This record gives sequence, structure tokens and C-alpha cells, in this order.
Amino acid sequence: MKGMDIYLNDHLAGATAGLELARRVARARHEAELDRLVEEIAADRDALLEIMRVLRVPKRPVKQYAAMLGERIARLKPNGRLLHRSPVSDVVELEAMRLAIDGKAAGWRALRRLAEQDDRLDAERLDALMARAREQAEFVEGLRLDAVGTLLPRQVNDGPGRP
Repeated sequence: MKGMDIYLNDHLAGATAGLELARRVARARHEAELDRLVEEIAADRDALLEIMRVLRVPKRPVKQYAAMLGERIARLKPNGRLLHRSPVSDVVELEAMRLAIDGKAAGWRALRRLAEQDDRLDAERLDALMARAREQAEFVEGLRLDAVGTLLPRQVNDGPGRP
């Protein structure tokens, strides 16, 4: 079970950092849909904790603390502005959220495969978690692509052949 201990604690660390990132993005953007997403991500983390409980995998707090510290350090990245957020911040944070959701989905898929061998894992619940991760990824990808559009300055159409 040592491999499962490491695997699930790594995912828990990622879920912890991902939740912190989602909360920060939601605070910065003030969108109701992001508040709902934060609630879903928190529920997904709780689902992982429940799976760990069922499988009798102990939490390793050091990994969670390291993940939270890493998430906070990532906030220090240069964004082209000294005191305020820039459009680059939004793009990079949304890309990180998308990657975190993709990692979470990979974890659900791995556990779903294991559910075929271990009846302690609820296959239907894992199917629902995988579906929710797909929806979350699509939603965040839409936000990310919208944010990418803010990186280029608007150009004035000043002649034929120019968009």
C-alpha cells in the first residue's frame, strides 16, 4: 500500500494547492461561476480525503504544507507590473488551474481503473468526479482563452487587408 500512500498524498497536495489557487483566482476576478468552481474543487478535495479514509491511507501533512508554500511562492512571479495584477497573471493562473484540473482528472481515472479490482472504491462516484473534472476543464479553458485575448493590444483598422 506504500505506493498508494505516496500517490494519493501527492494528489492531496496538488488538490490543496489547486484549491488555494482557485480561491485566489476567484477573489481576483469576482465572478459567481468561479465561486461555484471553488466550491466544487473543495468538494473534490473532500472526496479524495474520503477515498483515502476508505483505503486507510494516512494524510501526510508535510506534503500539503509544501504544496501550499509552493503555491504562495508562485505568486511572486514577475508579471510586468510592480504593484498590480496584469493580464499575464490571469493567463498564467488560469493555465495553472487547467493543469491542476487535468491532474485531478488523471487521478480519478486511475482510481476508477482500480475500482474494477477493489470494491471499496465507488465506481459510480468516480465516474461522476471524472465528468465534473471534464466540465471544470472546459470552463477554465474558456476563461483562459478569453484572458489570452487581452494580451494583444487592440489595433485600429487603418486600411484594407488589416483585421
